[in-house]
Amino acid sequence: MMNRRRTGWTLLIAANVLCYCVLGYYQTTEAMQRKPSAPPPFANSVQQRNEMITLLRDVRGLLKEQNALLRSGEVKVVVVQPEKR
Repeated sequence: MMNRRRTGWTLLIAANVLCYCVLGYYQTTEAMQRKPSAPPPFANSVQQRNEMITLLRDVRGLLKEQNALLRSGEVKVVVVQPEKR
């Protein structure tokens, strides 16, 4: 029983020393430091939203135009089965 307890404490101390040594080598590098003049890593979310809204408005306009053409009857849609290979 005493030998088991001593082995447990020895393993615990060895693990703590190992963790301390590994973390002792940790240091910040230049890659982690941000320069004030560097651009942000992600694009501005407000600009992204505005661009998406603009694109959606364009698509909506094109869909309205397409639906108007289809409703006018000037455009005929023909569906053809593709050839079998």
